[in-house]
Amino acid sequence: MVSRVPTAGAGILPVRMSDHLRPLLRNAIDVLPEGALVARLGEAERAGRPLRVKLGLDPTAVSVTLGWSVVLSKLAAFQAAGHLPVLIVGDFTARVGDPSGKSKTRPMLTVEQIAANEADYLRQFRKILDVDRIEIRHNSEWLGELGAGGMLDLASRATLAQILERDDFSKRHASGTPISLQELMYPLLQGYDSVAVQADVELGGTDQTFNLLVGRDLQDQWGQPQQSIMTHALLVGTDGTQKMSQSLGNYVGLDDLPADMYGKTMSIPDAAMPSWYRLAAGLPEDATEERVAALAAGEVEPVIAKRELAFAITARFHDEAAAEQAADQFRQQFAEHRVPDEIPTAVLGPEPMVHLPALLVAHLGVASRGEARRLISGGAVRLDGATVDELDLSRDALVGRVLQRGRRDFVRLVAS
Repeated sequence: MVSRVPTAGAGILPVRMSDHLRPLLRNAIDVLPEGALVARLGEAERAGRPLRVKLGLDPTAVSVTLGWSVVLSKLAAFQAAGHLPVLIVGDFTARVGDPSGKSKTRPMLTVEQIAANEADYLRQFRKILDVDRIEIRHNSEWLGELGAGGMLDLASRATLAQILERDDFSKRHASGTPISLQELMYPLLQGYDSVAVQADVELGGTDQTFNLLVGRDLQDQWGQPQQSIMTHALLVGTDGTQKMSQSLGNYVGLDDLPADMYGKTMSIPDAAMPSWYRLAAGLPEDATEERVAALAAGEVEPVIAKRELAFAITARFHDEAAAEQAADQFRQQFAEHRVPDEIPTAVLGPEPMVHLPALLVAHLGVASRGEARRLISGGAVRLDGATVDELDLSRDALVGRVLQRGRRDFVRLVAS
């Protein structure tokens, strides 16, 4: 599928303008090779054509996390400058699984799972990118047509020693952790995407540097001009230590409700705020750097800066009214220790005694009764704000009261 795209030369701004280059370079870690991007921009201006700016994605999960906003925002910046985003949906490579940063082989997805995830991704991308003005390609178009001979030819384009230069592969090889042959092919498959769409620029995180460079090598072998590559920092998750990831549970989703988006942002460590301001808040660069500098100088209280950060992120993906409501709800719940006005209800059965772990599993998202017992013994469960240390309570003692797990999850207990 190819979406509506800009016509050649439409809206391309002169590369000599600093206000054109600045948003394109914002938050970039490496732009390789040196000077290549500026040269490509100049060539595009003289030829009156937009650059083809590639971003690949494998739709391997359900939600788009805030971490994605880093490269999506850069793609939107190229789009605003008149260039053409080329979004590569890895419906073929998703069946392989990108091994970047992984310590073990990823499970393969079905065609149906990939299609469902893709549709959900594109809906969420609209929060950042004008999806109606991009070129959308599926790499099954060319990778599915290679056949055995084409795959063997592609495999001949790199040596095992070159592929094992990748940090994650070298670590797994050294530790004896299995690496499948299909994983070893992944950098070549992704690199061949650049050949197929004749990419001028490719975007990615710093964990994608090797794959992006493979794309340059393959373009050279196919007699094409080599793409410029641009890598960006990986947004740390809410834990403040590891890359934001659904599998680690340390993420903010672009589809999160305003209250959840605000609350998760408020939970990040203070040390993560500069990175989150720069990569996720969506504020103008000058305003961002002023806030980061004020934090470093101790001119603003961290809690105030974090509230402003949570508001900015929530307003960016919802609106200011939703952010105001989320901030008010957070204040009521945590600063004033009040129960939110709207919480779900749970209907108690007729039994005279109620097992609290069963309630936590059924209504507050606890994984198991064993985990519920550990939460209760650890003081993480409350009734009307008071810590509960009993596993079984009478039904009459529970009716009309609010059961609370942790700081953010509530349910009101009612009679049947």
